[in-house]
Amino acid sequence: MADAQSILSAGLPTLAVLIAIPINNSPLGDFNNRVGDLNTRLNEIRSDMHRRFNDLNRRIDETRDLLLADFRRVEQVWAARRKHLQENR
Repeated sequence: MADAQSILSAGLPTLAVLIAIPINNSPLGDFNNRVGDLNTRLNEIRSDMHRRFNDLNRRIDETRDLLLADFRRVEQVWAARRKHLQENR
């Protein structure tokens, strides 16, 4: 029993390495590298999209603030004109 256990404890990792070496050097190993490269590229694209959306949100907020300021100014002008017309009736 002890002999079988020592053979298995040394033999299984050795067998796994001997199986993994040809797989990593085969087209399947190249496929794994390509999947890793694709994953890296997708992460780059995702971070670029986040950056662009954040820039777009910032520009939308700035435009909204400018438009609100313009609307307030127009409202004040209209209020002043209405007040002037009511006083001169």
